[in-house]
Amino acid sequence: MIIFPAIDLRNGRCVRLTEGKLENETIFSDDPAAMALQWESQGADYLHLVDLDGAFAGTPQNLSVVKSIVDAVKIPVQLGGGIRSLETIQLVLETGVARVILGTSCVSQPELVAEAVRRFGADRIVVGIDARDGKVALQGWMEETEIGAIDLAKQMEARGVEHIIFTDIARDGKLQGPNLASTSEMAEALEIGVIASGGVSHIDDIRALKTLESEGVEGVIVGKAIYTGAVNLPEALTIAKSQGSGIKIR
Repeated sequence: MIIFPAIDLRNGRCVRLTEGKLENETIFSDDPAAMALQWESQGADYLHLVDLDGAFAGTPQNLSVVKSIVDAVKIPVQLGGGIRSLETIQLVLETGVARVILGTSCVSQPELVAEAVRRFGADRIVVGIDARDGKVALQGWMEETEIGAIDLAKQMEARGVEHIIFTDIARDGKLQGPNLASTSEMAEALEIGVIASGGVSHIDDIRALKTLESEGVEGVIVGKAIYTGAVNLPEALTIAKSQGSGIKIR
């Protein structure tokens, strides 16, 4: 299982938003590249970046900062936030980002996802599904829908997507623990890998998510908990890399 330290970007700084709300912002660093190097030095194998300004604006707003992170570290990074066209995907990949995350466009332009997978490869396209009470939220979580998160995930799987990031908005940034039930339900419903996001608050949460690896949970994004020290990243990495099948059991 992969641990993805999260670096959320707003106005060029590393921040965290509780439940995605701008008024609930905590600034952790004015130097995101230095933060990326810190997580890399502690053993991280992959970084998860979110352009929060881009998510709200509809186009990436922090690509220069993203490029500084990519240039600073040796490990791969994935980026989401405002990536809603093939041209933007191309632009982001040209910065050196390993994978792009498509969110809102999965609903508004589902064929864009299929074309992106065809053009750039399934290893470079990730779908982010953010949900509250099982229903999909869009536009930086500002717009709630009646679309079922699992239904959308199955549609994306049918279009060739191989990796889904599933975020439980109600848990995000609140250090209340991940929603294991909904994460397990999502993983069991799909043949492809699921990356859990939202709510990790304690090292035991990593252990609990590790038990879902055989169901298809291939990774977990950890944000606020590693910034506050509630979770020790090297310890989490040791648990994530401990012996496990890594193979989805049906």
